[in-house]
Parts: sequence; C-alpha cells; structure tokens
Amino acid sequence: MRKLREILKLKYETGLPHREIAKACAIGVATVSLYIQRVREAGLSWPLPDALDDAALEAKLFAREAVAGAARPLPQWSDIHQELKRPGVTLQLLWLEYFEVHPEGYHYSQFCELYRRWRGKLAPSMRQHYRPGEKVFEDFSGKRLHRVDPSTGERIAVELFVASLGASSYTYAEALASQRLDDWIGANTRMVEFFGGSPTIFVPDNLKSAVTTACRYEPELNRTFDDFAAHYGAVVIPTRTAKPKDKAKVESAVLVAQRWIIARLRNRMFFSLPELNGAIGELLAELNDRPMRRLARSRREGFELLDRPALTPLPTHRYEIAHWKAVRVNIDYHIELEHNLYSVPYQFLGEKLEARYTASIVELYRNDRRLTSHRRLPGRGHTSTQAEHMPKAHRAHAQWTPSRLIDWAEKSGPSTGRFVAELLERRRHPEQGYRACLGIMRLGRHYGDERLELACARARAMRAYSYRTVNNILASGFDQLPLATEPEPDLVTPTHDNIRGASYYQSDTEE
Repeated sequence: MRKLREILKLKYETGLPHREIAKACAIGVATVSLYIQRVREAGLSWPLPDALDDAALEAKLFAREAVAGAARPLPQWSDIHQELKRPGVTLQLLWLEYFEVHPEGYHYSQFCELYRRWRGKLAPSMRQHYRPGEKVFEDFSGKRLHRVDPSTGERIAVELFVASLGASSYTYAEALASQRLDDWIGANTRMVEFFGGSPTIFVPDNLKSAVTTACRYEPELNRTFDDFAAHYGAVVIPTRTAKPKDKAKVESAVLVAQRWIIARLRNRMFFSLPELNGAIGELLAELNDRPMRRLARSRREGFELLDRPALTPLPTHRYEIAHWKAVRVNIDYHIELEHNLYSVPYQFLGEKLEARYTASIVELYRNDRRLTSHRRLPGRGHTSTQAEHMPKAHRAHAQWTPSRLIDWAEKSGPSTGRFVAELLERRRHPEQGYRACLGIMRLGRHYGDERLELACARARAMRAYSYRTVNNILASGFDQLPLATEPEPDLVTPTHDNIRGASYYQSDTEE
C-alpha cells in the first residue's frame, strides 16, 4: 500500500505519465494503470481521506466479490488434529476421507495449508532468552558414526555427544563408545575443559546416566552426575520428558553436527576413537568459526563476547568419577564395599549409609553428612580399620568375643564348638571370623542343632573351616550320610554236605 500511495502522489501531484511512474516505483506500467483504474472504480480521489489506513485501502481496492454458494465446507480441525495422533494416520489420509464426503471442498495443498495455520495458533512458541554463561544443553545424536575394528574389519557404531552454550551457541562434539555413566562423565569433563570454564546449569535429556528417575516436577538425578556438577559449582536441571523445545538449542546443534560432521566423515575410515575425535575436532573448529547466517557472526565470536567472561572458573583439580552405593554397618562396625571392609564409628552399628567411592578414596555418608573416609583398598578380602572407630574398652567385643561365640557353639554340640574355635584360630585376627560364626548361627536356627552338629563334624573331618563349607553340607544333605564306613563283619561259611570247604583244596601230603 505504500507504493500505491506513492503512485497516486506522482500521478495527481506531479502529473508524470504512467511510464515514468513505473520507472520511479520499480514496477510495471500495467501495474500502474491497474492501480489507477481501481482507485477510480472505488470512487476515491487524491489526497486520500485521513481515516483510510492501509488495511482499509487494500480491502476497498482488492476485495473479491462474494459468490453466492461458493463457500467451501471446512473440516473440524480439532478432530483432524486428534486423529493425527493415532498410529499410521497421515494428513493425506484425512484429506482423502474429507474429499470423499465433500467433493466440492478444498484440494490437498490448500487443506494442508489451512490445517497448519490452525495448528500454529494452538501453542505459540516462546522465544528463549539465555543469560551468558548460564546454561549448556547436552544431547546425543540419533545418527551415529562408525569406527572399524582393525583386527576383524567390523564396523562398530559409536555415539556422537553434542553440547551447545545457550547465549552464543558455541558447540562441542565428541565421539563416545557408549552412553554409559563413565563415558558420559568423561565427555562432560572434557567439555568444560574445552570451554575453559563451567556454566551454572547443565541441561541434559533424561538418559539414565543423568537422570535415575524421570519426573516432570521432581526428577531424581544420577548421584554421580549431580556430584560432578557440584564439583564444578553447577546444578543439573534436566528437560521434561518428550519436550524437545526445552532443549531447542542443542536440537539445532545436533542437526548442524549431523550435517557438518557426520555427513562430511561418511566416506572416511577410522580405526580408533582418538583418530575419529581428531577429525571431529578439526571440523568442530570450522563449525564454530563459520559465520551464522542470521547473526552475521561466528559461534566463536559470540562465545568470546558473551559466554567466556561469564563462565565459572574451573577448580584446581579435575573431577574424579565417583560411584555411590547404599551400604549397611555390620556387627563388626565395618561396611563391605567391592569385597573389602571399611570401618565406621561403632555408634552407627546396623545403620544404613551411603558410600561414595572413587579409584583412590572411599567416603561414607549419613544423611548427606560425611562420617569418615578411607584410602581405597586394592584387590579383595582386605580390611581398613581406624582406631578411633573402635569403642572404648572394647565394648563391641564385650558383646561378641571369641569365648562367647565358642560357648554358644558348644550349646549345639561339641563338634560345633570345636569347629568354631578352630575357625577363629585360623584367622589372623579373631574379628575376621565373626561374620562366619554369625552365619553358622543362622544355619543352626534354620536346620536345627542336630543337623548343624553333624555338618560341623563332617567339615572338621574335611579340615575345611569356613561358613560356606557347612552351608553346602547342609544344603546338599551330606550331613545325613554316615561320616565313616563301618567295617563289614567276617563271613562264616555254613556247614553242608555239598560244600567242600577250604580243606578240600589242601594237599594230602605235607612236604
């Protein structure tokens, strides 16, 4: 409408011919003639009335004449929208059903256009505004890369981890063997080192390595990932399930990575993850340096300007991956972790604790309060006991001592008593045999004292002094068998006329 007003001004105020007006407005001469004709047919004159805005002018000059009976039937768009959620239903199928009922209705292209306009009014998207250094969005690409096993030639699929900072869209990508926790934490650690700082909020999807239990309102985070974020002064806020718009930034970054990285490496062969990640790093640098079409600047420029100054500085030491496990304090004020024993203050006997353990240290927590820590023991079957965890005057030993355990065992029978005494004697420290004795006590309650006595006698005969031996004997019923084979009585040959006897085979003459 702005050009129409300019045409009318040149026509009626300057008196230029139509050809000159067309040159001045950069339009065709026929268009100028059409506009002038429509103004005349509408009964308008120059200058136009002040109350006539552009919308009213357009409606007055270009409104189509209504044709009686020309209105086409519209489908119920809410029904169409609902049907599309059903498996296998497409917009084309719904149009065919609509057109069978209304042959005079809209054709397929216009039907689709009208539906998209209606759908666009349902839930308008909110434009997200990201504060510098606040959020990093993380996801895995649905399309995967491959490496080749050099020994077999087998193509092995690998995951592509992609992360993008909210304010600058600065992107990080790395190939991983899997989406397991160790790989996930390793990728996040290398990501913050790539950025040179940590954001305030990590925004992952609901994969198990990040979220143990997904929930719209209170998701249960993976303890290791939550611990990782706390190490870098950040928190984890996962997206809602099946809400890709919550992480639209990384969805876009994944799409770009698929086109800029996966597609460009499709014809190359890699024999290891480091080799593959080296190629990804080269393409990633190009991606971050490439100017973005709409912003006329690169991701790296936006990162240096916005995100880098706002990131939290990295701590002095790198995060060491830690695992968490629920444990219970046993009667000997030790917990068992990965086949080794670690002591806790004796006041927590029988309580349930949480163990946080890395490759070098074991920490024990109660209600998120750290009770103690130990150096991680190698191998299995070892014990770490701190003197301050033991009760004064051995109060724990007053309840469970070798003599008391032996006295209890003798109540079941002498063989049980001797078995327990010899079991404790064969340990470097009697406390190491307490658990086995408690296990034998439970076997007596389950199988009875009589069977336990027989099983202990058999175990002593085998010289196998362990809880497992007694348990196996009772479980298999070997205790019901005689311990030693009785000697068979001498056979006496009966007397009978038909039986020659031993004398028959002796010589009649003696030399």
